[in-house]
Amino acid sequence: TMSTKPIREIHAKSMLHQHMLGLAPEDLKLAGIGPDTALETLPEAHPWLLTSQLVVKADQLIKRRGKAGLVKLNATWAEAQAWISDKRGSTVNVEGVDDVLEYFIVEEFLPHEEVAELYVCIASTREGDQVLFYEQGGVDIGDVDSKARRLDLAVSLEEDSALSTAVSSTLVSCDKFDQAAVERVSEFVVKLVKFYRTFHFAYLEINPLVLHPTDGSMVALDMAAKLDQTADYCCKAGWGVVEWLSPWGHTSFPEERAIAALDAKTGSSLKLTILNREGRVWTMVAGGGASVVYADTICDMGASEELANYGEYSGAPSEDLTNQYAATILGLMTNGEPRPDGKILIIGGGIANFTNVASTFKGIITALAKFRDKLIEHNVKVFVRRGGPNFQEGLKMMSDAGEELGIEMHVYGPETHVTAVVPMALGLAPISAPQLEESGILKQPKPTGAPAEATAATNCTAEGIGHGLFTQKTRCVVYGMQTRAVQGMLDFDYICKREKPSVAAIVYPFGSDHSVKFYWGEKEVLMPVYKEIAKSLARHQDVSVIVSFASFRSVLPSSMEMLDYPQVKVLAIIAEGVPEQFTKQITKKAKDNDVLVIGPATVGGIKPGCFRIGNTGGMLDNIVSSKLYRPGSVAYVSRSGGMSNELNNIISRNSDGVYEGVAVGGDMYPGSTFLDHLLRYEADPGAKMLVLLGEVGGTDEYDIIRAIQEKRITKPLVAWCIGTCSSMFSYEVQFGHAGACAHGHLDRADVKNTKLAEAGAHVPRSFNDFGTCINTVYSKLVGEGIIVPAPEPPVPKIPVDYKWARELGLVRKSASFISTIADDRGEELSYAGIPISKVLDDDMGVAGVVSLLWFKRRLPHKYTKFIEMVLMITADHGPAVSGAHNTIVTARAGKDLISSLCSGLLTIGPRFGGAVDGAAQTFAAGESHDSCRPSVPSRVSRVLDESIDGCAQRWMLARPPRRSYRRCARPTS
Repeated sequence: TMSTKPIREIHAKSMLHQHMLGLAPEDLKLAGIGPDTALETLPEAHPWLLTSQLVVKADQLIKRRGKAGLVKLNATWAEAQAWISDKRGSTVNVEGVDDVLEYFIVEEFLPHEEVAELYVCIASTREGDQVLFYEQGGVDIGDVDSKARRLDLAVSLEEDSALSTAVSSTLVSCDKFDQAAVERVSEFVVKLVKFYRTFHFAYLEINPLVLHPTDGSMVALDMAAKLDQTADYCCKAGWGVVEWLSPWGHTSFPEERAIAALDAKTGSSLKLTILNREGRVWTMVAGGGASVVYADTICDMGASEELANYGEYSGAPSEDLTNQYAATILGLMTNGEPRPDGKILIIGGGIANFTNVASTFKGIITALAKFRDKLIEHNVKVFVRRGGPNFQEGLKMMSDAGEELGIEMHVYGPETHVTAVVPMALGLAPISAPQLEESGILKQPKPTGAPAEATAATNCTAEGIGHGLFTQKTRCVVYGMQTRAVQGMLDFDYICKREKPSVAAIVYPFGSDHSVKFYWGEKEVLMPVYKEIAKSLARHQDVSVIVSFASFRSVLPSSMEMLDYPQVKVLAIIAEGVPEQFTKQITKKAKDNDVLVIGPATVGGIKPGCFRIGNTGGMLDNIVSSKLYRPGSVAYVSRSGGMSNELNNIISRNSDGVYEGVAVGGDMYPGSTFLDHLLRYEADPGAKMLVLLGEVGGTDEYDIIRAIQEKRITKPLVAWCIGTCSSMFSYEVQFGHAGACAHGHLDRADVKNTKLAEAGAHVPRSFNDFGTCINTVYSKLVGEGIIVPAPEPPVPKIPVDYKWARELGLVRKSASFISTIADDRGEELSYAGIPISKVLDDDMGVAGVVSLLWFKRRLPHKYTKFIEMVLMITADHGPAVSGAHNTIVTARAGKDLISSLCSGLLTIGPRFGGAVDGAAQTFAAGESHDSCRPSVPSRVSRVLDESIDGCAQRWMLARPPRRSYRRCARPTS
């Protein structure tokens, strides 16, 4: 998920001057200077530099530049040029963090009195935006949070006519201003709010804002701004070309930029931050939440200085993308001289929801093979832990690859705690043997810590099944043609023994009403597909939930329409990349209409035995292994979709299982909060204990702390906030989710964990002990009789689709058609066994492709050169070839000779560049002018004054006309 990103001051001011103040680009007296800017020629583009007094500032996301000596005031261009030359390229320490100065901003100096300086700031909040204003500004403003007046602006779905009154009466009104000044300042702030919202800012601070001493206009002297990067698609024209900078203290490396470029070209997520190129511990982790818990655990175990990188890959990247990502990390890892203590590579991840683990591992194995010698030279030990679709095959492939390549590799599946490989890798715990059978399938041991006879809860009755938003009778409409997710929901319903499928219909606005086949167990059923939301809800009055797979571009209008219908009680929005403002508009309308929103940027949620949203819980084998087909006693809430699947696994192994679980979504302000769901669980008699997996960034966890203190939450709560490693970095690190970044002390995960423990929550020492803590609380509740375990019901049979079974190699079927040259069954097309990506990378050309398709092998260069020559010579004969091809196809189809010839001849025409039918038309035209056969061509050419199609370009005209005619040479085709 993308996040809010800071921009350079010159970009923020350029936008302000052009879009809010209406200045043309050529009228802007702003100049940006980068590492390659030629200072000597800069006045040619900005003549005002030579005639004005100037201000020069470092423009590199540095706070308190004035106090750091990075501002030059009231300078001539010569003085400014000398100052920049002295600073540029130098390493500077700002508040204990070193970095290289490269970017500067130059603008006109405005003489003014200190008393004229003001402060204004707009920041995004969950309910809308908050404006801070103070009648004093500048470097010595001090603790502005305690001084400034505040105005909270709720999300407005229409034009807010009361905004001007609220600004002038609440913010600006004070003894410092006369009425005229109040009006000028108020007008500026109102315009600033509209500018802020129009261009999807997430933060905008002006300090100082100055009343111009002569013309009374408002001038922004210093600006700091952040944009909501997810709004790029709708604001690109207004933003212009944005240069996203790294935070001060972190140099952007070429490898990071390469991965960012890959990430921008795919719907999957690829992230890489290099922390220490000389570090010993490298990670390659699948999933945003999982990537954070691995970094946390490495740091918690004392290896923070050896942690080399942070990053993640998720969203089902292709084999090729995974290969490129892995190769980048392995290249970094094996660069330089080997260390005597060797290096560690952790290929980790939670239990995937829908990513084919074996497929992504193929890409990693290809990269490992490429770097085999380097990995051995650097004495790299590899630790693998993964779960999810086809994980057994993937882990077997990794284990086999380790043996074949001669690399020390230890492979684990979901039977091992997600971060248990970290202490093993660091030498803090013995390396346990992988539990592999001869077939390569990982054994599934009994859950540790839970009583052997106590693996099902007594609330699998009317008390548990019939309470809350989701019951066995809950039905939904799925928005979007997501057949895989719908089939997964129906399979879940079937093994939970629901009477009716939970999905009543599909809405697909880009087609017509029709039906689609799905499986209900082993039986095929038809599900209606509607073009309109209104029609689907009118036809299915029992629907109370909408699961929306709308794209981030269409999610706002579609969601607002869905919220118009009173029968809708829950709206789950799966899409990632939804702009914050749009989410807030959806949330406000949902709150007004008493609708619970889950998401955006979520996998959804699950209530075992009752209802499943989309792909939550992953494949059916994971549903069964985590015992999600019947309710347990533990209700959880998290942000991460991937980690919610891991929570299902952890809870099932350390208690009687999950009662309900929801992933609220990874955005900064999702539609519902942790507290919304914990209060639901508190009121639900089926939920006996609560689990919270919070994270770094935001302050939602403090609402839970207050609820515990106020006794609104009384059930036992096991809580942990991931991202504790953020306090160990000298600069801001954006973790996997948009909201996972600490901007202040209270945002830090370690601070939240301390406060939760003080409030009375059960907080483990680290995430590695999370399962143990859950088991301790659960066992105590069993001992007290609050939880009474029930016998485990029979494990349901798992229906498997033929397509997935074939992909796993479990079934085979005789093919209706056999091709020995091309194969499109895998992730990419292959010719004679060679992937199309290799065909392109090796620049085989058309001749190389012909050799693969015709000769079923790659021919030597001299032969492909001959094929190319033949193609060049015969390139103009395409129409004849297409005609011959169609003749052959028609004949092979069993048609008679005349029909086959007609099929070929009629193919040749102007559309194909041929001319046979054109020549026929010319002769027909001549025939209509004169029936004298010998003179037809002559008369045609005289009438039309043009050549005859299908004939060569050499012509002879004999005289006299009565005795001769134009004669055409032999036809070209």
